[in-house]
Amino acid sequence: MAKKVVIGLSGGVDSSVAAYLLRQQGYEVEAMFMQNWHDATGTLHGDCPWKDDLTVAQLVAKQLDIPFHFIDLSAPYRQKVIDYMFAEYARGRTPNPDVLCNREIKFDVFLKACLALGADYVGTGHYCRRDAIAVAGRSVHRLLAGSDPNKDQSYFLCQLSQQQLGKALFPIGHLLKPEVRQIAAQLGLPTANKKDSQGICFVGKVDLPVFLQQRLKEKKGQIVELPKSIRLPPRSTLAEQAQPYRFSPSDGRCIGEHCGAHFYTVGQRRGLGVGGHVEPLFVVATDVERNVVYVGEGHGHPALSRSALLAPAGEVRWLRPDLAMQPGEQRRCRCRIRYRQPLQQATLHCRSEGVYVAFAEPQRGVTSGQFAAWYDGEELTGSGAIA
Repeated sequence: MAKKVVIGLSGGVDSSVAAYLLRQQGYEVEAMFMQNWHDATGTLHGDCPWKDDLTVAQLVAKQLDIPFHFIDLSAPYRQKVIDYMFAEYARGRTPNPDVLCNREIKFDVFLKACLALGADYVGTGHYCRRDAIAVAGRSVHRLLAGSDPNKDQSYFLCQLSQQQLGKALFPIGHLLKPEVRQIAAQLGLPTANKKDSQGICFVGKVDLPVFLQQRLKEKKGQIVELPKSIRLPPRSTLAEQAQPYRFSPSDGRCIGEHCGAHFYTVGQRRGLGVGGHVEPLFVVATDVERNVVYVGEGHGHPALSRSALLAPAGEVRWLRPDLAMQPGEQRRCRCRIRYRQPLQQATLHCRSEGVYVAFAEPQRGVTSGQFAAWYDGEELTGSGAIA
């Protein structure tokens, strides 16, 4: 009997082609559409309304002749992703809702709903690959980068567990994006020329301050510019190098006013509303307690880069538990701290307080709350939220 796969059909081209390929591979395929968000507050007009996506997904399922299901996961999505987002921003951190959505919704709540339908696997349109190897006589699943270097989405799955990965299928991970669109066009699928979705997972592209103002109040404060000549305190130990920079308003000069430090993130360029500079201004630090946003001029501002970061022990997940490090161990790897960032040479140092990532070259915009994901070759082996 053929194995059964429920594909998360989103109304986009990637999941549409993934559904077709799974059926071609001999699986019994059914489709399920997730509705995870109702509120349009802060969303930008015309950004893929979910009702349009639902209609398109239904058309694709009908054309591929596969059963179609609908599920409303808005309650757990709000609890596990949106509430987490607001809590993190309130602390002055910058969360990654896409990573959380995959860990807590797609491969948890949604996966359980698929299994309840009798599925052996859940399929998605992610650009990544999965395989299995034998380790000490047991089968271990590996998460590999997608073959398309411009679309590799393994980073978004960096917090999955072995159990979650073992139930996942990624049928388009070996393809390039143009090849996926070509297949959709050859099949005459209504998603062939549809634009890729952008913004927050299942919410869409948003005006972030407006979106956050649903719960976080505006609070006027100073924008303080730090001079390029600022002397940063010496940092000799790994723990010191991994600490976010802390500044005082007396370290620079006030050049403007903002509406709340919790609306800004390290590395941010837009939305400052301050002119009169030769080079662009970037946020280099925020202080939500004093409600101060610190900025620096130019990509090369010294406060914009750090050579190390810490993923606290409670925030670290080893996708490969057999490769989990013990305190005192160190290991070379390649690491990224944001989606689509080229992999950077680094060394992992495991300590009792967590995993330190020491980069061969200083990194711009290391941001608390984002995820650092580390790789061995093309395999993603673990990750952790940045302190």
